[in-house]
Amino acid sequence: MTDSLITNPGGSGVLVDIDPGNAGWEFLSFSVIRLDAGQAHHDERADQETAIVPLQGTATITVGDESWEVSRGSVFTDMPHIAYAPPGAPMSVAASTDFEFAIGSAPAEGRYPIRLFTPEDMKSEIRGGGAAHRQVNHVLAPPLPAERLILYEVYVPRGTWSGWAPHRHDGVDGAPYLEETYFFRLDPGDGFAMHRNWAPEDGFDETMILHDGDVALVPKGYHSSVACPSSNMFFLNYLAGKLQDEDRITPPCFHESYTWIQDDWDAGAWTHPVIEAPNLGATE
Repeated sequence: MTDSLITNPGGSGVLVDIDPGNAGWEFLSFSVIRLDAGQAHHDERADQETAIVPLQGTATITVGDESWEVSRGSVFTDMPHIAYAPPGAPMSVAASTDFEFAIGSAPAEGRYPIRLFTPEDMKSEIRGGGAAHRQVNHVLAPPLPAERLILYEVYVPRGTWSGWAPHRHDGVDGAPYLEETYFFRLDPGDGFAMHRNWAPEDGFDETMILHDGDVALVPKGYHSSVACPSSNMFFLNYLAGKLQDEDRITPPCFHESYTWIQDDWDAGAWTHPVIEAPNLGATE
């Protein structure tokens, strides 16, 4: 068990609740909430900008005087519609069906208005290669406007790594300072993922096993994740820190021992048999 692993208990209500007080950091809050059909959640956050991300189901989201009906079959079938609330705006989520959503916030001054970000607003790209390729959807990242919040949704094929070469954004070695949460979903849901955070300069090193619905915090250091061979992996990232507005596009710092692979993702890869053996055969 590690302090950076937040286990999702399932059921209804507030399933995951992370804030600077219990995470030990300064900027980012993140929660996962599941409402039964007919239930509602109300919120208002002074001095915080907030992004609400539907995960599954149908609901009406109201921010201030604006309301939208949003629906998502699942994170594996549909892009999200994301509701953005500036500081002090009252928010409500009224579930038409069973409805699961993420809500996260960070300190802000109120430079941007209430808005619904739609899939048409969002950039999507394929990153990496070899055993480390994934689809990254920039669901609330530059040029989409926010003061501190940055959101990505990432799709990783089973048995594949994400975040390779490993990267960090904890203010060390010229990296920007950003706090981050990883919310994992798996398909099929009976698999698992692994996530590692490590900072070689001070001996910090933690590896955690995550199941469907769990959350990993990134308190510091380099980090990467991998899906088990039988489940595809999705994760939703919320980030916030010292970067603001257009500077949110600033890249992280990559581990220099591993960046060579980005020049040729197939360099050094084995094909079998590696060593000729007289009785080589498939036994499993």
